[in-house]
Amino acid sequence: MSHPPTLYLIDGHAQFFRAYHAIRTGLRSAITNEPTNMVFGFTGMLTKLLREQTPEFLAVVIDASGDHGTFRSQLYPEYKAHRDPPPDDFEPQVERCIELCKLLHIPVLAIEEVEADDVIATVVGRVRREHPEVRIRIVSKDKDLGQLLDEQTTLFDAHTGEELNVERLFDSKGVSPSQVVDMLALMGDTVDNVPGVRGIGPKTAAALITEFGSLEALLANLDKVKGKKREAIEQARGVLALSKQLVALKADCEVPFDLASTCVDLRSIDPAAVLELMHTLGFGRLRDEISALLGAGTARRAGETPPAGLAEGEVPAGTASRSRGRTRGTGTGSKPPTNAGERDGGREVDGSGDGETAAVADALDAEGTLFAGSVGAGSDGADLWLAHPASEAFAKGAYRLLRDPASIADFVARAREAIARGANLAVDTETDGLSPVRANLCGISLSLGVGTGVYIPVRSPEPSSHCTLDEVVAIVGPLLSDPATPVIGHNLKFDLNVLRRHGVRIGTLAGDSMVASYLVDSTRASHGLDALAESLLGYRCIPISALIGRGREMRTFDTAPLDRAATYAAEDADIAWRLHERLIREVREKGLEALYRDLEVPIVRVLAELEWNGIRVDAEELERQRAGLEKSIHELRRQIIDLAPRPFNPDSPKQLAEVLFRKPTDDPPGLGLPVIKRTKTGASTDVEVLEKLTLNPEVTSELPSMIVHYRRLTKLVNTYLVALREAIDPSDGRIHASFHQAVTATGRLSSSDPNLQNIPIRSEVGREIRRAFVADPGNLLLAADYSQIELRLLAHLSGDEALREAFRRGDDIHRAVAAEVYGVPPDQVSDEQRSAAKMVNFGIVYGITAWGLARRLGGGATVERARKIIEDYKARFHGIDAFLSACVEQARREGFVSTIMGRRRPVPQVHSRNPAERALGERIAINTVVQGSAADLIKLAMIEVQRLLPERHPGSRLLLQIHDELVLEVPAADAESLRMSVVSSMEAAMALSVPLRVDTGVGPNWFEA
Repeated sequence: MSHPPTLYLIDGHAQFFRAYHAIRTGLRSAITNEPTNMVFGFTGMLTKLLREQTPEFLAVVIDASGDHGTFRSQLYPEYKAHRDPPPDDFEPQVERCIELCKLLHIPVLAIEEVEADDVIATVVGRVRREHPEVRIRIVSKDKDLGQLLDEQTTLFDAHTGEELNVERLFDSKGVSPSQVVDMLALMGDTVDNVPGVRGIGPKTAAALITEFGSLEALLANLDKVKGKKREAIEQARGVLALSKQLVALKADCEVPFDLASTCVDLRSIDPAAVLELMHTLGFGRLRDEISALLGAGTARRAGETPPAGLAEGEVPAGTASRSRGRTRGTGTGSKPPTNAGERDGGREVDGSGDGETAAVADALDAEGTLFAGSVGAGSDGADLWLAHPASEAFAKGAYRLLRDPASIADFVARAREAIARGANLAVDTETDGLSPVRANLCGISLSLGVGTGVYIPVRSPEPSSHCTLDEVVAIVGPLLSDPATPVIGHNLKFDLNVLRRHGVRIGTLAGDSMVASYLVDSTRASHGLDALAESLLGYRCIPISALIGRGREMRTFDTAPLDRAATYAAEDADIAWRLHERLIREVREKGLEALYRDLEVPIVRVLAELEWNGIRVDAEELERQRAGLEKSIHELRRQIIDLAPRPFNPDSPKQLAEVLFRKPTDDPPGLGLPVIKRTKTGASTDVEVLEKLTLNPEVTSELPSMIVHYRRLTKLVNTYLVALREAIDPSDGRIHASFHQAVTATGRLSSSDPNLQNIPIRSEVGREIRRAFVADPGNLLLAADYSQIELRLLAHLSGDEALREAFRRGDDIHRAVAAEVYGVPPDQVSDEQRSAAKMVNFGIVYGITAWGLARRLGGGATVERARKIIEDYKARFHGIDAFLSACVEQARREGFVSTIMGRRRPVPQVHSRNPAERALGERIAINTVVQGSAADLIKLAMIEVQRLLPERHPGSRLLLQIHDELVLEVPAADAESLRMSVVSSMEAAMALSVPLRVDTGVGPNWFEA
């Protein structure tokens, strides 16, 4: 039986705010760099609604007047007056949501001087009168809208598919829609500043109104209400009429609404325009979902332009992507997995500003959008190759496929001539896999200027038609290894190791457009080549999926048709060249050239060395630890179940919540613990909740703490012991993790595949994992770790003499700080005082709050006590307080903060109208200066240590960088000599007003080092 036609009315701002707060991971478009978290959530909700509910009619209703421009604020100026303004990145995303609705032909209704709820009320009333057969679902959970509900009108949760009538909305039986206004008037609303009766919530209001029938009847019979409730209602009697006016919806607005205009017709939508927006926003998965919903790419009419970007996908910031954002997931392709589109490179900046380089730069200004245009792709990518400008460049000879030795040698000769005139050589490699230390080289692409490029294949479906690997290496290798050849590229770290694996060592790294982009704006969503090309050059690159497919259909690069592989690869080198020329100018304009030349470009080669070397991992030790932990986990699981009031699955958050929070008298019973936090699915059992329950003196059950321990152990097994074993390369028994320099906004390095930076060290069980990281036979591991580096940098940067002097004397810094704060001699500092000073020391640059310190101190420490400790700390170390203020002031004045070496980070949040966002910006400003300076230091140290190894310690290798620690492998006989060299290099890496100290250890494994 078919259901009656249904009109879905989406409460726009309710859904906007829900999406905004549900997705707080900092999503940004890789192309425009705009925030997209709210748009992503709203688009997902809308797509789900269209797909699963197939509505006949659909409209979105939004607020047009804001919080203070409605008749209610005119009636009562205090109405919503205390609301903080929305975050600065909210309204621009609202505009994007409206843009999406228009593309999907969904009407957006907004009327001045009334709220969205009033417009919804008017539309509901009109549809009830004019189209009584139409069912209405209001996509919202707003209790104010309960007054509109009846048998044909319900509230609807698009995320869960749940329908709500009045009784379910208020969780009270017997409530009718006509009584909702009276209930709301009684309850009031602290968020909207609607006056009501103090102490009366939904359940009490429902009980009173259902008992007496109406607010007026309740007031007329107030003598029948007992105790404090009657007193509270009596006191509020004078504001209840106003409250009722404020909460009652206005159902007679002038709304230009016509049901026919809300008719959903997916066939009338232009899929190209919608998918183009998805591409711009970076919504790969949602783009595919909408493509399927609209039937795009499967039922295009003859002569219709293929949807723009259909075969291409960008990914949100923070997720893994490929060098150009071309492929996702594992499997095969031409580039490695990276974070935020990372690829790196280079040793020194090209310092020339004349000759051919300057001429090409001028050409770039004039031709910065060369070959730009919308690109479409059919299911096999055939349309793309015909339409894309790169194919035109290939056809015209600007992009060339070099097959024979003579043509390759001719290019090398012309390249040397151009280099002599000041040109850079852009280099890119194509491979049959994603690991630079394991993948096979398919070909090399080179470019000497804008709009030009060559591809030299070594593996393809036509091996007899081109040179072999040995022939190509013999001709091109000397050019690339020549110190006089300034090599540039995009994520050259990958290309360094691919070429090294095939016998070619690049001599001079002159620049890397990914690194340059990172320095120009470290907060950018993506530094991938594809995203930068579209954002900075107005050029859309050929997506790798159009060449090698996606998912199960993906093939390796060496099986792609050679002419298409050449077009794609030559475009790579061309765009890398053009991006470098564009971005190096910005680097110079921002005064970042020294940082680029002396630190960020040289560190590329060091990171490539780390990835090449890898570190040996003992699989048997991992298995031994896994077996031991699984035995402990099994026993702990048994104890948890025995301790609970009934059997349950400790791995199920839902079942755990029932056990923790149901009352002992419930069926089934629970422990009756207080609910700390709720989610849309019920009471939360996350680690924060469990830790609060553990610290609560009124909670006598050990279950919360046991669950915390149980989760930590299971995470150690699944996330580390199992994952590390899977990451071991069977060819050499080593893990070759990826190290990234263009990911964190502070300048810190990160790692992935696997993430070695997150190996736990705070617990004894976590530290044990380091036993599995071992040296080769006859060698030892050397670990060198900067001691208290952020505090030392804080002392230097702040100029606080008391803190500086404590470091110069070599004091126990936490004891020394405690002595200053509490005004006692160092030998009289208690353990509690030292612990508090330590927490403030480490937390001060992270904007530690009194509440946060009180929580860390535990033992019943009050917020007031914690506030006094922080105030005393700042008063005694006034140089630190002044420095923190100076960081914030720089952010406000210049829009960014700078590290000790001039690295910049934009901090727009400090100008936000939203207090929470502004406070976040202030914390970011402070933290970035200190943590970013620490990042500068460790990178300098890595460069210095790596520089001394080949000559002074040729048998030693740099293996890992973990936060402020370096790990090296050294022949046992050379261990002490290397230790002294490393300590000397690291402690002299940066001249500070306080001494740097490096702690070292040497052993057969990382745990003992």
